[in-house]
Amino acid sequence: MTPVRAETVTRWAAETDVLVVGHGCAGAAAAFEAASAGAGVLVLERAGGPGGSSALSGGELYLGGGTEVQRACGFEDSPEEMYSYLRAALGPHADDEKLRLYCEESVAHFQWFVDRGLAFEPTLWDAPTWMPTTRDGLMWLGENAWPYNEIARPVPRGHRTATEAFGGWLVMERLVAAAEAAGAVTHSDTLATALIVDDTGRVVGVTARRHGEDLAYRARGGVVLTTGGFADNEEMLADHAPHLLAHGRVSDGLDDGSGIRMAAALGAATRRMGVVELALTALPALAVRGMLVNAHGQRFVNEDVYPGLFSVAAVLTQPAPYWVIVDEEGYEAVPERERWGVVPRFVSETLGELEGELGMPPGALESSVGTYNTHAARGRDPYFHKDARWLRPLAGPFAAIDPRAGFHQGGRPSAGAGTGVAGFTLGGLRTTVDGAVLDVSGAVL
Repeated sequence: MTPVRAETVTRWAAETDVLVVGHGCAGAAAAFEAASAGAGVLVLERAGGPGGSSALSGGELYLGGGTEVQRACGFEDSPEEMYSYLRAALGPHADDEKLRLYCEESVAHFQWFVDRGLAFEPTLWDAPTWMPTTRDGLMWLGENAWPYNEIARPVPRGHRTATEAFGGWLVMERLVAAAEAAGAVTHSDTLATALIVDDTGRVVGVTARRHGEDLAYRARGGVVLTTGGFADNEEMLADHAPHLLAHGRVSDGLDDGSGIRMAAALGAATRRMGVVELALTALPALAVRGMLVNAHGQRFVNEDVYPGLFSVAAVLTQPAPYWVIVDEEGYEAVPERERWGVVPRFVSETLGELEGELGMPPGALESSVGTYNTHAARGRDPYFHKDARWLRPLAGPFAAIDPRAGFHQGGRPSAGAGTGVAGFTLGGLRTTVDGAVLDVSGAVL
């Protein structure tokens, strides 16, 4: 992916004002904005059509500050409250300038999606979940769980377009249509392979390969890289995020870090390359009604947190395997449609029997459940602070649910089947708040 000198290009396959590489959600948004501003826009997509991993995603949009849906559901929010929550949730290395702008512009961001044709039902899914199976337009994403509910006013900010379960396809459908209506053109089956630079070092295009032919595309105004992460690149994972290597990947199979590598070859800096999103296929609706324990039978988290958080806590800090321990009442309280095909692996009348089935140290699970029950009977969880709404002493028979079995929506196992974990990368190029890529010295490329 060594940069190509412009003077070596003998023929340009096409010229445009703005060249967008990658036609997922970010690429479609960039294409729409540029085309709406009057620029000629060409989008290069390596797959057979737009969508990418975005189309396969849940389509959840983190928006707040007082959106129409939040107000309709009876919640007051502000950019300041949103910022306080995200600042705590993202930790000490978040880009504060970007974060503040994201919160300040979030209501306008919501309206931007509405203007592109997305509808949001004014109803709330009011329970922990990976993905509601309803058309509810608002959901909690950890804002009401400890410790965040003590840092900022608990307000749900997960916005979902009006479709059941996964909605990424609908988000992409609307954004692609908007970009096309604005005048953006797409070349599919076109894999960008390197950046093209002029004699001053300015990026003026990309080389690409389409149907076995090597091509060059010229950009008069600029190149926008929206190629996604590197979850499908084993070498990059080994270098930057090895904890994902053994697990499933949440992607379309084409997230190989090509955009990151093209820019890095030109001297671009990267940021947070070791950060990943992990999904332990433990069903939140069941975990919250019982407990999530490690291989030693020890509880380690408040189960009502955002499930991505209990996933990271498990995979990065706890000995595997992990188990959801629930009793019959807790299991039956979840409607079959909401169980995602999850069934117990072991069922026992006593915790001692269950410990033996799970290979846990004798007495370990009994101790964990005993402590939990003692405090739950008083509506308290002094060690992990799960909300009292979900606290109830557990009574036999007991079930152990194995996340390694995965979810089975529609009779097909999820990406987590096998290790019980799937994920994707979050790191990428270091950019300014305006999206300009920075080099290793902090200068704009």
